[in-house]
Amino acid sequence: MTLFDTHVHLTDERFDADRQAVIDNFEAEQILGVIEAATDEADSAAAVKLACANARVYAAVGVHPHAAKDVSKDYVNILGRLADSQKVVAIGEIGLDYHYDFSPRDVQQAVFKAQIALAKDLKLPIIIHSREATKDMMDILAAFAPLSGVVHCFSGSKETALESIKLGLHVSFTGSLTFDNARKVQEAFIALPMDRVMAETDGPYLAPVPVRGKRNEPKYVRHVIEKMAALRNMDADEVAKINIENAKALFGVLGE
Repeated sequence: MTLFDTHVHLTDERFDADRQAVIDNFEAEQILGVIEAATDEADSAAAVKLACANARVYAAVGVHPHAAKDVSKDYVNILGRLADSQKVVAIGEIGLDYHYDFSPRDVQQAVFKAQIALAKDLKLPIIIHSREATKDMMDILAAFAPLSGVVHCFSGSKETALESIKLGLHVSFTGSLTFDNARKVQEAFIALPMDRVMAETDGPYLAPVPVRGKRNEPKYVRHVIEKMAALRNMDADEVAKINIENAKALFGVLGE
């Protein structure tokens, strides 16, 4: 099975001991590539550096809602300059998180809107983080529609998923799709057209069944794809191919 992980955090400290070894093993694991999603300004620079040093790594630059309160005055221009790299394929991970509220909600919203505007200016897709913020999230996205991007680590309802694709977005699923209590997320996946869904790990987080409790990493995206295939009564290799084609279409990765 040929794999592509559409969202991972290899710059996370949990990869410090073996980061390059994990990347060097991509070929043996049949991983064509990964998208390294940044979480703040410094991590955006690190993501670009990692991508430029490794052919199978692509970068997204952006400020996660947790870090919204800490942005520099020039953060939009800083992200824009980083996005000049040919290895940058998206603005992300950006959005709203009302579960932790590590940044004030009005600040989250302002930083999110500024980054959507940047992505539109640069003609880049966005990678969206949304947690317990559905109404505000959908209102903001609707104001910027039509959009190019993906709602990553989707955990919402079938209705929200369908509304997201109406705005022009893709919807991406993690190892949480494999969990025993994932009926709502599974129903959302089944309701979506296959040309609008993608698979990701969100490593090092959310390791799928049967590797729950381990550090998640790109090779485990195969378990998400296998679950997708089982839910749709499809061949897993075919789902893996669709995931790659959707990643190509949205992010412009892998060439022709």
